Amino acid sequence: MPAKDIYHDCVKNALIKDGWIITHDPLSLKWGKKDMYVDLGAEQLLAAQRAEQKIAVEIKSFTGLSEMSDLEKAIGQYIVYHDVLAQVESERKLYLAVSEEVATGLFEEPIGELLLRNNRVRLIVFDPLTEAIVKWIP
Repeated sequence: MPAKDIYHDCVKNALIKDGWIITHDPLSLKWGKKDMYVDLGAEQLLAAQRAEQKIAVEIKSFTGLSEMSDLEKAIGQYIVYHDVLAQVESERKLYLAVSEEVATGLFEEPIGELLLRNNRVRLIVFDPLTEAIVKWIP
């Protein structure tokens, strides 16, 4: 099992504060002979719709030496998880959780805007100090 990201507990607490129930920590996926682990699985009952919303969350701190290398690894991992989830648990939406600093410094730059505009990734932006979710994109 992979090591937890430095923001793992922060994002977990932020989701709980936002009304989510953590159902998997980590969420294990299997495709063929390959095992994968998305950091968190969570569910939320939407009272207005009387429906259950399920998400999977991959948490990335982007603390490597190269922001672009971190982005390439994160997006590659996101695509693999996204495609496997679409086959085995299609009702669960995948999100990449990043801090406000990463969201501002990377996803408000042209490369990040391109990825968001082309619907390559969904983001949960969190504040690591308050352990709160700042926004969901989209």
